[in-house]
Amino acid sequence: MSKAPLEIRSLNVAYHRKMVLWDADLSIRPGRSTAIVGPNGAGKSTLLKAALGLIPAASGEILFYGEPLKKVRSRVAYVPQRESVDWDFPVSARDVVAMGLYKKIGWCLPVRACHRRMADEALADVGLADFAARQISQLSGGQQQRVFLARALAQKAELHLMDEPFASVDAATEQAILTLLKKLKDQGGTVVCVHHDLDTVAEYFDDVILLNMRVVAQGPASEVLTPDNLRKTYGARLTLLDEAVVDLSRPGAPRES
Repeated sequence: MSKAPLEIRSLNVAYHRKMVLWDADLSIRPGRSTAIVGPNGAGKSTLLKAALGLIPAASGEILFYGEPLKKVRSRVAYVPQRESVDWDFPVSARDVVAMGLYKKIGWCLPVRACHRRMADEALADVGLADFAARQISQLSGGQQQRVFLARALAQKAELHLMDEPFASVDAATEQAILTLLKKLKDQGGTVVCVHHDLDTVAEYFDDVILLNMRVVAQGPASEVLTPDNLRKTYGARLTLLDEAVVDLSRPGAPRES
């Protein structure tokens, strides 16, 4: 039986002695797209960063394909929040994508023509073939997001972790992301995204993890997105009508205005 792409057991994370994640347990199913959903401050981005070792965990076990991350790092790609990137750094879109090829290039070795071609192919896959030489600071927010998606694509990873990829993007970028997610799944990959929009979660993702410092529920979107689970996750902040919440469990259902 194949190992889960990501398995987290009893994860606890604290900022300045304040607990942000409590005893989080989850297991990601391979070959599917999974959304991590919850209110602001629920620990969604923290969970991804802790899993990747970008912030320390107080306790818990994190396994990728049954191994610590350092043993399978090349199988895992990460797309950070756009706001966390220094977009004034003097590099081109092609340079950023080529950073995802470090395993093939080698540390401190020059980027060769074959690597530039691979970067350009990934940029073409996200609709940015004509922007390869453009400095990243000269790109729109949606184009910048697509550059990081192209970097993850060039890496040829099996598991893709994305932190709010749909946040504040234009319609063209949203469609490019959806196309990329489908392509990754068709190639046998697994996708995990922090997501903020309840209206689209059942339409865009196979599985859902509801998180509010603890994992409230996880599984297929049609089973997890129930009024009871959403109330447990959002509490008084959930303002949707019961009927609208139920509709959210059906892909393509009418959205609450």
